[in-house]
Amino acid sequence: MTTVANYQIDAANDRLIKRTRTVPIPSSITAVPNYPNKLVIYKIAASRYWQVRCWHAGRTHKQSTKTCNLVLAQRFARWFYEDLLVKYSQHASLQGTTGNDSNTPAQMTFGAVAAQVYANEQARVERGEYGAGSLRMFRNRLDAHILPAFGTKLIGELTYQKLLAFAQTLSAKFSTTTVSHYLVIVRKVLTHAQRTGLIEHVPDVPKIKVRSTSRGAFTPTEYWQLLRAARALRGTTHPDTRKDMRKRLQQCYNDNRMPPDVAWAIGFMVNSFIRPGDLVKLRHRHVEIVHSKQTYLRLTLPETKLHAAPIVTLLPAVRIYRQICQYQTPRKRIGTNDYLFLPDIPNRRYAMNVLSYMFNWVLQHTGLKLNPHGNPRSLYSLRHSAITFRLLYGQGIDLVTLARNARTSVEVINNHYASTVTGEQNIAMLQSKRT
Repeated sequence: MTTVANYQIDAANDRLIKRTRTVPIPSSITAVPNYPNKLVIYKIAASRYWQVRCWHAGRTHKQSTKTCNLVLAQRFARWFYEDLLVKYSQHASLQGTTGNDSNTPAQMTFGAVAAQVYANEQARVERGEYGAGSLRMFRNRLDAHILPAFGTKLIGELTYQKLLAFAQTLSAKFSTTTVSHYLVIVRKVLTHAQRTGLIEHVPDVPKIKVRSTSRGAFTPTEYWQLLRAARALRGTTHPDTRKDMRKRLQQCYNDNRMPPDVAWAIGFMVNSFIRPGDLVKLRHRHVEIVHSKQTYLRLTLPETKLHAAPIVTLLPAVRIYRQICQYQTPRKRIGTNDYLFLPDIPNRRYAMNVLSYMFNWVLQHTGLKLNPHGNPRSLYSLRHSAITFRLLYGQGIDLVTLARNARTSVEVINNHYASTVTGEQNIAMLQSKRT
């Protein structure tokens, strides 16, 4: 972009923009919490997006955040700042200089090292060694609590006492499992710092005793209650107001009535073992009806959690799939690239939110939101039910076959899904005799 008199020429769009339109709007200038005052986000008249600005290494760096959301803009600004630190640190290292700025190895911040670790994890995703979903969770946890707490601190300043205080703060908000996951990320950043010579030793990281809380499966009776309720509520307007729905869904579902997809999703998950995240990614091109000695669906889904093998379903899933096709045919939504569930919503993360929101309505309607131990249930409980039902009622089912078909491990099934199976539920098998 070049400047002529009081105008700037936008070469990409071949138009003139008044320079005053690119000047920060004073009332919009906002600091990024827990970061230096030189890092700010602001609005300009020439764009609807937030802009980020930071003075570093003797010059001002600017960039559009490409978002209108304040929280997302502040998240972008944090990573923008850490990338600057990494960039100038690498430059100083190549030049063989030390300098007095915060780009020297001895003065590297935790956030700058975290940016390096994140880049390494991205490379692992590209090599197929790390899941894309795991990478998103890694970044979300960094943005949510780790960087606000440690982002601007020097990497060598972190001590056991500071990490313990951080863990105790998280424990007031999250389960032991979640706190443990946060500390794993902190340890990974510190280990990277130690391996690259930024610190001599990794400080002790508090150990959290994880108490695994199973989501809990539904009983067969409860499963049928859910199915009947979802079918009975079909076409009924949600009891929440559109304002409440907009607040909880972040957007407003265009049709706030119960869609038929919820009943289909309940039956399909229990008869296919798939995860809720796979449910909204499922397209017609991933589904094949197989007719042999057994009739089933072969689901060739995209890779999830480093598992790429096809999933085979139980017979009822075939019937549900045919119902979906029959319903969507007149609506012309059965093309190979069309989604099975809520195909009219292009944003699949939002489609997942809608399905979860409507399923919670079914849970509240039936009084099954909490399991017998008082823990909340969710769509994921349907996957738990699918695996538990096979353990209870499948004849001669072995854990290896079940684990592979469910895209999980035998260890996970033993520790989580089979944890609710009691001896009394399989009393006939326990009392059986070889002939």
